[in-house]
Amino acid sequence: MKKFFTIFISVFIMTGISAFSEPMKKSEGLPPVPPPGGHSQKPESYDAVITSDSKKIISRETVLSVGKDENVIHVSDGTTTIKNSVINRNSCNSEGGDTSSFYGVGAAILVTDGSVNVKKSIIETDSDGGAGVFAYGDGVATVSDTSITTRQGASGGIHVAGGGTLVAKNLEITTYGRSSAAIRSDRGSGTMIVDGGTYTSNGEGSPAVYVTADITINNALLKATGSEALCLEGVNNVHMYNSTLSGNMKDDSQNDNTWNVILYQSMSGDSQLGLGTFEMVGGKLIAENGGVFYTTNTESSFILKDVDIQASDDHEYFLRVTGNKNKRGWGRTGENGADCTFTAIKQNMDGDIIWDSISTLTLYMTEDSVLSGSVLDDESCAGSGGNGYCNIVIDKNSSWIVTGDSNLSNLSCSGKVIDAEGNDVSIVGSDGTVYKTGTSKFTVTVDSFSDYADVSGSGVPSSFKARSRVK
Repeated sequence: MKKFFTIFISVFIMTGISAFSEPMKKSEGLPPVPPPGGHSQKPESYDAVITSDSKKIISRETVLSVGKDENVIHVSDGTTTIKNSVINRNSCNSEGGDTSSFYGVGAAILVTDGSVNVKKSIIETDSDGGAGVFAYGDGVATVSDTSITTRQGASGGIHVAGGGTLVAKNLEITTYGRSSAAIRSDRGSGTMIVDGGTYTSNGEGSPAVYVTADITINNALLKATGSEALCLEGVNNVHMYNSTLSGNMKDDSQNDNTWNVILYQSMSGDSQLGLGTFEMVGGKLIAENGGVFYTTNTESSFILKDVDIQASDDHEYFLRVTGNKNKRGWGRTGENGADCTFTAIKQNMDGDIIWDSISTLTLYMTEDSVLSGSVLDDESCAGSGGNGYCNIVIDKNSSWIVTGDSNLSNLSCSGKVIDAEGNDVSIVGSDGTVYKTGTSKFTVTVDSFSDYADVSGSGVPSSFKARSRVK
């Protein structure tokens, strides 16, 4: 874990702290994803009340935009500083949609090149597509000690797309519209660093954090009152340190289940196919409804260390790694499983783990981690099935407290497998081999068993370490 913190500290020192005193160097990210047919193209120009392409200071001013699909302030080059000002975007005619989500049309403050530094200001929008601060392409935004409120759809509080870079410090963000995450990213990825502050989203389909970028969050309070807490698509990454993250997603007939943190691929073209990573160290994760972690139709890596996880009353599951029958079209049913690595470090986990045969799951439990729950093979979204597996690796200091009969592929355990009363649980092979005989009423059935736990495969992939450094 020292390596994880080294990455965070180096990124924050290089980009976060220095960015508030001087313009930040642009990171080298993934190229933007080409939009498929039917999606809007980047506009040739932007309408704005103020367009800045050189050095400019806006201080103690109130700037209002009421035009259709226009920005209040557009920074197209140079360095612009906004301080102690009120920026207001209010239009009932704006259309929002893809041009807003992908390119920043209608955002209060948009930077497409050069840099903007916003300090001690108030930003309010009441128009579709009215993001608070949007960084696109070669644009770099730094925002500190500022309040941002958005009231309509497709209006994230802070937003990056197309490779933009945004650094936020001590912000108070509240969003109310649909598809309006407090911390939002979209097509073409980008880089976001968030330090401190409160970030609340209230709309349906508006997680506190929507991740199609590389996002680092430290010491922040993040809450979604009508959505999952965090949604991550495709080859993107989020790191959270000492933060509180909560979600309250409503049950929906379009979904197979209800979750709080999801890593998936929607097939919309908004993110590239491949490995997504969710890392959370310290802090608290609160699930108001449904399961905790869900991954489907993607490659995913979860890394948790010493997080206080508070499950919902219905306690649907702790981790679900399966295909899906989602009516929005997340891959082809029967072929849309997940390939997941889950690393638990000094982590308490309460709830069932659900997997299927078109998915792969390797769960590493290290450094006094404890799982209290069952491991269940649920083939309801697996079609005719596949060659997937569920492997669990438990080091000598960790324990699995079994709460019901369980089925998995391979169990490697140097620690304990017991029930809630402390009784040893029987471990038997799917071929009838008896590996361990216990006095518990529960049985764990496996394809193979070893009392040696090799945890060398746990942790952050090397490819991710390389991409997470901001240059």
